[in-house]
Amino acid sequence: MTKILETIDSNALVREHLNACNYTVCGYWDEEDTYYEEIILPHNLELELSSSSIGFTDKERFLKLKFILNAPVDASNNLSHKLQKIGEIVLIFNESLEFLDEHWVLDVHSPLLELKRKHP
Repeated sequence: MTKILETIDSNALVREHLNACNYTVCGYWDEEDTYYEEIILPHNLELELSSSSIGFTDKERFLKLKFILNAPVDASNNLSHKLQKIGEIVLIFNESLEFLDEHWVLDVHSPLLELKRKHP
């Protein structure tokens, strides 16, 4: 499992996941217990692997990858490349690299996210 962790293309795994969900998070509760039906992420995200670990249960091992989600602040000015952190995602895979779970923490106050809430 450690060898897998050392040789894995973690950026490809998170890109594949983002593409599969069409850069959309469905059914998100923020820290203030506000519910969002959908949060659409910018497609020009820059991803930074912030940690990786191997976990164990009674009979299984799993791989946990945590990424910081950064988005360019001003795309019109190509000379300056400023990024804003808009959130984090943790992806969990089994030892065959099959997706098991995800955990999102998003900055819902960021103007770079498109928020969709259901209004009563």
